[in-house]
Amino acid sequence: MDGNGDAGGGEFSGPARKVHDEENLAVAIPETAHQISSDSWFQVGFVLTTGINSAYVLGYSGTIMVPLGWVPGVVGLILATAISLYANSLVAKLHEFGGKRHIRYRDLAGFIYGKRAYSVTWGLQYVNLFMINTGYIILAGQALKAAYVLFDEDGPMKLPYFIAIAGVVCGLFAISTPHLSALRVWLGVSTVLSLIYIVVAFVLSIKDGVNTPARDYSIPGTTTSKIFTTIGASANLVFAFNTGMLPEIQATIKQPVVNNMMKALYFQFTAGVLPMYAVTFIGYWAYGSSTSTYLLSSVNGPVWVKAMANIAAFFQSVIALHIFASPMYEYLDTKYGIKGSRFAIRNLSFRLGVRGGYLTLNTLVSALLPFLGDFMSLTGAISTFPLTFILANHMYLVAKRSKLSSFQKLWHWLNVIFFGFMSFAALVAALRLIAVDSKTYHVFADL
Repeated sequence: MDGNGDAGGGEFSGPARKVHDEENLAVAIPETAHQISSDSWFQVGFVLTTGINSAYVLGYSGTIMVPLGWVPGVVGLILATAISLYANSLVAKLHEFGGKRHIRYRDLAGFIYGKRAYSVTWGLQYVNLFMINTGYIILAGQALKAAYVLFDEDGPMKLPYFIAIAGVVCGLFAISTPHLSALRVWLGVSTVLSLIYIVVAFVLSIKDGVNTPARDYSIPGTTTSKIFTTIGASANLVFAFNTGMLPEIQATIKQPVVNNMMKALYFQFTAGVLPMYAVTFIGYWAYGSSTSTYLLSSVNGPVWVKAMANIAAFFQSVIALHIFASPMYEYLDTKYGIKGSRFAIRNLSFRLGVRGGYLTLNTLVSALLPFLGDFMSLTGAISTFPLTFILANHMYLVAKRSKLSSFQKLWHWLNVIFFGFMSFAALVAALRLIAVDSKTYHVFADL
C-alpha cells in the first residue's frame, strides 16, 4: 500500500479485534491508520538512538552530573543503561504475547489486565509523551535563542518568542510527515544534526577544560536541597534512556518482530549511548558544578561554530518531537479514519487543525513554564518509572508466571517495589523543584 497504509500487518485489517480480561470484559482494539511492519531493525534502531541523542543530551551534564557528582553520576548512568535495556527487553518480548501483536502500550496492558489497566496505561503514556514534547519545544526555543544572542545579545527577542517559533516549525513538520515510518530520510538528517552539536559541544568543552583552572566539582546546595536534587537526578537518569512507547515503535518493525526489536535495542544501548556518554562526561569535566542545563551556553569558541551547533540542535528537536508525538497522531488518525495520500485536502486540513492544536497547547505550556530540568524530573517520576520499570516488570511477571522460577518471581517483585518507591520519591522532589523555580521565575520567563 502507499505510505499511509498497512504494509504488512494483515492481522490488523478488517474489524476491530477484541481482547478480554479475566472477567471477560472486552477491550476494543482498533486497527491502525498508520503504517506497520515495514521497517528494518536498523531503521528502528536509529529511531531509538535519535531519542537518546536528541538535544536533551546537552542538558545531562547539568541535570545529572552536577547534582550527583563524579562517582554517583558515572555509576548511575551505567546502571541506568543496563536496567533500561533489561526493562525494554521485557516489553519487547511481550509484543506477540497470547498469539497477537500488541502495537500500542495500552493494548498490551489491556490484554494482560483488562479495561481499567488499558485506560490507566493510556493516561500515563500520554502524560509522558506530552511532557517529553513540551521539553522538546523548550529545547528548540532555547537553541534558537542561544543562536540569536550570539549576534545580538541585547536584542528585543525573548525566550517565549523563540518557543513560539519552535512550535510553528514543529507544527509544519507534523503536518507534512504523516506517521513514524515516514521519517526515513529524516532519521539520517537527525543523525547528522546530532553529530554536529555533540561534536561541537565535545570539542569546545575539551578546549575550555584544558585552558581553565581547577574546577569545583562539589555538589551545590544545602543538605536538604541536595537530597531532593539527587532524587530528581535519578529520575533524569531513567528519562535519558526510555521512550515510554516501545510497542508503538516495535509495531513498525518487520518480522520476526521480537528478534529484530532486540537487535534494535542492542544497537541503541551500545553504539547509540556512546555520544551521549561522551558529551555528558566531558561537559561536566570542563565546567564542574557551574555547568549549565544547556551545555552550548557554557562553551567558548567561534561564533559561527556555536551558531551552527545551536541551529542543528533546533532542527533535531523538531524531528525528535515527531517521534514522541506519533502515538497521539496515530490515535487521532485512526479514530477519524485519516488514511491515504498525505496531500489529500481532508488529510491536510485534519492535520493542520488537530495536530496544530495539540502542538499549540504544548507550545503554550512550554512558554509558561520553561524549566527544562524540572520537566525531565517530573516526567521521569510520573510516567517513565511506572511505564518502563514498574509496569514492564509486573506485566512480564503476570504473563510468564507459570514459566518463572521462585527466584525470578521474587526478582520481578523487588523491581516493582523498588521502582514504585523511586517513582514516589522522584515525584515529591520534582514538585518541590517546580515550586522553588516558580517562586524564582515568573511565567513566560526569559531563561
